[in-house]
Amino acid sequence: MRLVLLGAPGSGKGTQAKLLASEFGLMHVAPGDIFRAEIRSGTELGRLVESILARGELVDDATTVRVIDTRLSSEEAKHGFVLDGFPRTISQAEALDRILSGRGESLDLAVGLEVDEDAILRRALSRRVCGVCGKPYNIVMQPPKVAGKCDECGGDLTTRKDDLEETVRDRLAVYREFTEPLLAYYGEKGLLEVTDGEGQVDEVFQRVVEALRKRNLLE
Repeated sequence: MRLVLLGAPGSGKGTQAKLLASEFGLMHVAPGDIFRAEIRSGTELGRLVESILARGELVDDATTVRVIDTRLSSEEAKHGFVLDGFPRTISQAEALDRILSGRGESLDLAVGLEVDEDAILRRALSRRVCGVCGKPYNIVMQPPKVAGKCDECGGDLTTRKDDLEETVRDRLAVYREFTEPLLAYYGEKGLLEVTDGEGQVDEVFQRVVEALRKRNLLE
């Protein structure tokens, strides 16, 4: 299977992408994760991305597409993949089409997770992360045993800048302008299934699986 997961920031697409990858033996491809790993490793790409982010800019399409092309050329991708966080724009979607068609392949399905923006905001405002080991928490759904402290290492829990209300609203505005049009793009190609992204993780996963089954992508 060759899948794309679509959804607003905080819709849970990263969680669902990892579950799909684990359940069906797919390669999980998330540009954000790739860039962070490259930065930590100090590679040439990592240094480039770090310099771009340090200027407060977004990683350009050419760099992002090059990274995706490389990942989709790997042996692991031959068994199928799920893209999370790419494409973000129509131009990136068109680039993905060219990458796949160049290999005689095509996308099987784009799954859109539909989550109310107020629910996304509530999710973001309840997220915390350990400042020492990085373990994530949700103080409503998955609270720590001791308020404000990490269960694993005892470190203080903090709120990421990405989870501040102003930042979340800004990211949602960017999503509406640049990424939401992908729903129409894939819908016109007959490659879109939209499913309810609210509720428990397992409940959402079963809805996503049902969308795959509806398209005869599962045996």
